Amino acid sequence: MARIYRMSAFTRFGNTMAAAMIRLGIGPAGMHLLTVRGRTTGRPRTTPVNLIEHQGRRWLVAPYGEVAWVRNARAAGQVELRRAATIEHARVREATAAEAAPVLRSCLRQLRLVVGPYFDVTPSSPDAAFAAEAPRHPVFLLTRPPA
Repeated sequence: MARIYRMSAFTRFGNTMAAAMIRLGIGPAGMHLLTVRGRTTGRPRTTPVNLIEHQGRRWLVAPYGEVAWVRNARAAGQVELRRAATIEHARVREATAAEAAPVLRSCLRQLRLVVGPYFDVTPSSPDAAFAAEAPRHPVFLLTRPPA
């Protein structure tokens, strides 16, 4: 059974350190700072995330489940991504289970050591197992906002 994600003091410290590195542009290549407007307060909320590139498209994956940024992104329909001095605005559309399955597999392959305990599948599991896992790990397609 997959582990349930709990925010701890250690995780908060790690996120703070990762955010500082991403702001300087020295964090891991796929990491960005995701900022989305809070669904109840309206205030911007920022957290480090890994973007997953799959078949020429960029995806946001919630490997820890339906955390606050997921609910905020659903409500807002758009997010801001930052890395160093580069800021990008994007629309988000939640993927279907069929769309999410190969993206989740890619995420698990790329970040297995970090996110593996939160999944009930392995990278070699069949597509049907990933489709069944999709409701527990929301996936969003990033698209450019209209000009």
